[in-house]
Amino acid sequence: MQQSWGFYGRAREIAEIRTILDRGRWFFCAISGRRRIGKTSLIREALQASGKPVIYVQIPDSDERGVIQAFQDALESSGHTEKSAHSVRTFQDVVTLIDLYCDLGVVIVLDEFQYFHRKSISSFQSLLQAEVDQLRDTSGGGLFVLGSIHTEMSAILEERNAPLFSRITDRLTLEHWDFETLFEMFAAHGIDDPHHQLFLWSLFEGVPKFYRDAFDQGVLIPHIDHRHRTLRRLFFEGSSPLRDEADNWFLREFRGRYDTVLRLLARLGPCSHGQLAEEFGRAGTETEKQLGGYLKILVDNYRMVERQLPIFAGRKDRKGRYAITDNFLMSWLGALAKNVSAARIMPLEKPLAAADEALAAVEGFTFERMVRQLTVECSRKGLGDFALTEMVQGYWNSADIEIDLVAIDETNRRIRFGACKRNADKHDTGAFEGHVGRFLDSREGRRFRDWTVEKALYSPAFTGSARTHLEASGYLCRDLDDFRHLLSPQKD
Repeated sequence: MQQSWGFYGRAREIAEIRTILDRGRWFFCAISGRRRIGKTSLIREALQASGKPVIYVQIPDSDERGVIQAFQDALESSGHTEKSAHSVRTFQDVVTLIDLYCDLGVVIVLDEFQYFHRKSISSFQSLLQAEVDQLRDTSGGGLFVLGSIHTEMSAILEERNAPLFSRITDRLTLEHWDFETLFEMFAAHGIDDPHHQLFLWSLFEGVPKFYRDAFDQGVLIPHIDHRHRTLRRLFFEGSSPLRDEADNWFLREFRGRYDTVLRLLARLGPCSHGQLAEEFGRAGTETEKQLGGYLKILVDNYRMVERQLPIFAGRKDRKGRYAITDNFLMSWLGALAKNVSAARIMPLEKPLAAADEALAAVEGFTFERMVRQLTVECSRKGLGDFALTEMVQGYWNSADIEIDLVAIDETNRRIRFGACKRNADKHDTGAFEGHVGRFLDSREGRRFRDWTVEKALYSPAFTGSARTHLEASGYLCRDLDDFRHLLSPQKD
């Protein structure tokens, strides 16, 4: 079992950064991704290997004076003395210094770059534009800008009237760890229990910093009481590192009823517009039209909510359902927030147990997402037993069909139907057969009648006897160990 925290995955992203660094030309690269996704760790890992001199500046959510102080501190701590940090008094001094150090071959990293969207310091954008235009055709160092809030990074770099529009030479979007990396990290820390893996993924998805927090708190280890230990250390104790994470880094970005919409979605799980509108109406006096506006912002701008569509559905299909896309936010709003609050005024064990019970319900939704993403990753890497030709989705209607997963292999005329259950004992094969049969009789399903039809059951783990029985009855059984073997065959 690994006794220290390592750097996991990101081989593709590091290779891209090294390609940028090795060109021998000045660059302006934007790296974006949600908070805690590992942007700073990635750039640190890539730059350490390159051996290039670096100045790293973390931009504060402050005024011009605060930003200038951050530059002064960065210059002093980096040991660069070509120009005194104390002579940096204005934003113009800052961009002049950026030009100077880039000419000297230094790589400059501006973290939390989205704060330059704030009105009080937005003038920096125009000044930086002038320097960027001068540096573009030089062979000096380069500039990395890192940002977390998608809407604000887009406003700075992508809006046509923005000073820095069309100035980026390279762009990387950092996503969650993929499952191959997660299984590597789990193995390094002895997390072999599939239910433990699901518990952690339902909380943290593929966000590296959260797993690092768990490691630092001594709970990223196998333990018979891993659920309560993890929740207690990370959320419920006075010094818990994630106790205020959602309020500080997610919900404070919202105003008005956005928070209400998110809390309703966390409570309801994936739900139709009609179901959400009914609950939204009970929570206040605003109209369904206003709800539509909130949803559009949450889906298109913040990307915290997605509109899920059944397979073969058009974008305007009324059978669409809305769901929170971020596991941490879903778990916080759906299970943790009220119980962490309750723990301030009552003995800890009761709200801790209530949070654990509520999380078990959340895991039912997250496991379905997990299976879909695993299926896509295996297909994309050519490692699975099903080559997708369409993105894997579910299918449902308003009456009598509910199928968790429908996978299409048009090339080989195969269709796979899947049922996902957190507890393998809860699979109801009779009900599953009914849903599949009704789908094949539907207008959308009739064209698959002469295809090879596969029926798969998914759970975190199957016992040997249960697997034998179900497979003898014609079902495929797939659990997290199966996916781990597919994604990391060389490590078995």
